Amino acid sequence: MTTRAGNDWATFREPVVGPGPPHAEWMGSLPQSLSALPLANLAVPGSHNSFSFLIDEKSPVGCDQPIMVRQLAALSSSLTKMLIKKWSVTQRLTFREQLEVGIRYFDLRVSSKPGEGDEPYFIHGLFGSRVYDGLIEINNFLKSYSKEVIFLDFNHYYAMEDSNHQYLIQMFQRIFRSRLCETNLTEEITLQYLWEHKYQVLVFYHHHLAHGFSFLWPGHQILAPWANTSDAQKLVQFLENSLRERANRGTFHVSQAILTPQTNTVFWGLINGLQSSLVERISPSSGADQSCPSELFPLTLLPHNDGLTGLVWANTNTLERKMLQKVVDTA
Repeated sequence: MTTRAGNDWATFREPVVGPGPPHAEWMGSLPQSLSALPLANLAVPGSHNSFSFLIDEKSPVGCDQPIMVRQLAALSSSLTKMLIKKWSVTQRLTFREQLEVGIRYFDLRVSSKPGEGDEPYFIHGLFGSRVYDGLIEINNFLKSYSKEVIFLDFNHYYAMEDSNHQYLIQMFQRIFRSRLCETNLTEEITLQYLWEHKYQVLVFYHHHLAHGFSFLWPGHQILAPWANTSDAQKLVQFLENSLRERANRGTFHVSQAILTPQTNTVFWGLINGLQSSLVERISPSSGADQSCPSELFPLTLLPHNDGLTGLVWANTNTLERKMLQKVVDTA
C-alpha cells in the first residue's frame, strides 16, 4: 500500500497491533515513514462533545442554554431535562472506550457549577462529570500506551472567571506533568519527536491565558470550520470545499463531520431526540467521491470498531481513501 504527504511517498504494509483493544495503540504501530511526518499530516479520528456520555439528567440546566430554556426547566424540571438530554448526548462511549477504538482528538466544553467553587465540569445542555475525573481516565490510558498521543481541544467556556481558568490549567500540570507537549512550529511536531521527548498530550486552549503557558497551544493553532447544517449532502460539500480552500499550513485542521440540528429539526423531532432525528439520517452512501488530505475528524455517536477502522488506517493510503472513509456521522 502507498501513502502520500506532499510529494513524499512511502510504501508499507498495514501495521499489526497487539492483542489488546483493536486500535488502542495504532499510533505506536505506524511505520517509520509515517511517524516521521508532521503530526498535522496524519488522519486522526476524533469525537464531538466527547464528554457527553456522562451528562447528568439530575444536574442543573447548563448556563450554555438560553434563558428561556432555563426558565422552562424551573416550571417543569424533569420533562425539560429529559428533552435536553435527548439532544445533548452525542457520545455513548467513555473516554477510555473512545481511546481504545482509536479516538485521539477530544472536543471539550467546560463550565463552573453552582456551589462547586472553581471546580470545572463538562457541559452541554446539562452538566456532566468533573473535568478532573475525565482527565484522570485519559491519563490512565496514556500510562498504558506510551506511544499514543492525544489532542485536548478546550474551545467553549461558560461562567468561567480567570480564577477558574487558573485552577483548570494547574489541573493539567498536576495530572499530565511531563506528558504535556510544549508549543512549537506545527511542522516540527512528528510522532518521533513526541516519542523522543515523551510527550503525549497537546492541549489547545481558546483563551487569552493560553499565551502565558508554554504547554498550552493557543486556539488559533487549530482551525475547525463548522458547516452548521442538518443536510448530509451540504455537509459533505462543505467539507470538500474547506479542504480545498485550506491555505494555512502552520496549523492543525479539524474537519467537523457533524450535522447540526436546526430549529425546525428540534421542533419536529422534539421527543425523538438527536439519535432518531439526525444520526439515522446518515447512510454509507453519504461519503464524498474526492480523496482528501489528512485531518482531525470529529465524529458523533461513534460507530462500532469496524466503522472506525477506515479512519484509523486512513493514513495507509492518502490518495485512495474517500472523504471520511464513508463514515460521516452526525452531531
